[in-house]
Amino acid sequence: MKSIISVLALVAAIFCAATDASAQTYPSRPIKIIVPIPPGGAPDISARVVGQKLSEQLKQPVIVENRPAANGNVAMDQVAKAEPDGYTLGLFADSNVTVNPHIYKAMPLDTMKDLAPVASVVLNQWVLSVNPSLPVKNFQEFIEYAKKANPPLLYASGGNGSQHELAMEMLKQRAGINLVHVPFKGGSPATTATVAGETAAMFSGTSSAGQIRAGKLRALAVTGPKRSSLFPELPTIGEFYPGYEVVIWLGLFTAAGTPKPVIAKLHDEVNKALADRDVDGRLAKAGGMQANPLTPDQFAQMIRRDYEKYGKLVKDIGIKVE
Repeated sequence: MKSIISVLALVAAIFCAATDASAQTYPSRPIKIIVPIPPGGAPDISARVVGQKLSEQLKQPVIVENRPAANGNVAMDQVAKAEPDGYTLGLFADSNVTVNPHIYKAMPLDTMKDLAPVASVVLNQWVLSVNPSLPVKNFQEFIEYAKKANPPLLYASGGNGSQHELAMEMLKQRAGINLVHVPFKGGSPATTATVAGETAAMFSGTSSAGQIRAGKLRALAVTGPKRSSLFPELPTIGEFYPGYEVVIWLGLFTAAGTPKPVIAKLHDEVNKALADRDVDGRLAKAGGMQANPLTPDQFAQMIRRDYEKYGKLVKDIGIKVE
């Protein structure tokens, strides 16, 4: 028995030494960040801005790969099934990780077990925008117009079960309005459709600021707990419907089983990148995104909190995706 215990202890010691060594030499080759949307949206922008800084810090190329399918499930599954060595990462939104498990009957992965949180990256909030041809100038007018519209107005989202959809369904419920959902593969094509007039309204991240400033979209309200520094003139929806609040976070994940020293090194490097004034400024300029460095425990708590919160919300609203 003692000999077996000695062998197991030796194996454990060798494993620990190997993982420590892998962290010391990590990274020794390019790192890939998989993004679950097409180029242009907040996750893509964040991955490229932070990835570029990580490349400088780690002295290795950081490659961003866009995999827009199944509302992020394909991208998350690719990360979860990758070799757990820290060379395949995913930049995912809260909706991918904490909402999808509640709305899809069959998931290719268990997001709470098969993905390892690496680092919180940014916070953002949604902007309710409409095509400028719609005869409304503010949020109250939009609600009144939507109540009378026949047929109902069309609204765009980044996909079935996306947080864009959840935000609008929450508003429909609170305001007593009816709009028809038109899902797209990401926020960027949804924005393009609303700018073109194919859909009347949408919730988008503040990465749509350029279209709003150019007059291609008319912004009406924001979804955060307080007014946006990017659009201080816009009211929060909570000012009209107390308790209404939708805040978005984006985080970096890797495959479960990745050595803890590698994850710890990545976490520290991401937080270091987020502390850089140039990175912070580029994120803000690209769409009012706020760098959100957290400790590993804080990030894990945020994920668990939102998993439970959105589970209840999905059940209340009754959203399901086949």
